[in-house]
Amino acid sequence: MRSLRSLSALLLALVACSHAQPPPTPPPAQAIAAPAPPAPEAVAARPPPEVAPASIYFDYDTSELFPASRAVLQDFFDQARARSDQSVRIEGNCDERGSREYNLALGQRRAEAARKYLENLGMDTSRITIVSNGKERPRASGSDEAAWKENRRDDLIPTSGNVGVSSAAEPASR
Repeated sequence: MRSLRSLSALLLALVACSHAQPPPTPPPAQAIAAPAPPAPEAVAARPPPEVAPASIYFDYDTSELFPASRAVLQDFFDQARARSDQSVRIEGNCDERGSREYNLALGQRRAEAARKYLENLGMDTSRITIVSNGKERPRASGSDEAAWKENRRDDLIPTSGNVGVSSAAEPASR
């Protein structure tokens, strides 16, 4: 009987082992990294555009800035703020009426008015130089109101880091 029991136990063990076992879990598949997309080509940083020369105009015998002149100066300041490597030369000009000395003084006052406005906007004073041309560099020839109006102006001329050296492609109109 003992052998029958042993035989039964052995059979039972075999039957228990013969049942299908779940297959072993495969080792985790190694994740294959997809190749990284090519890095976008470095786009060369474009320097801000050059500051455009500008002119503002005055009435007869005054250095008062008008709203249109202030708008031009604001636009010029906005451009110059992006180009800290550029300075500005402000040239005060007058029409032909009045003496040479008087017009040199008036041109100076006009240039100073524009300089002060740019400084109040926040432009560094070291970036601004002023000069008075008086009546010596008219833009328009003639002795009528149209020519005089064109000649009563400040020219704002962008310069490279060295104040007094124009960066404009063409020299200012004379």
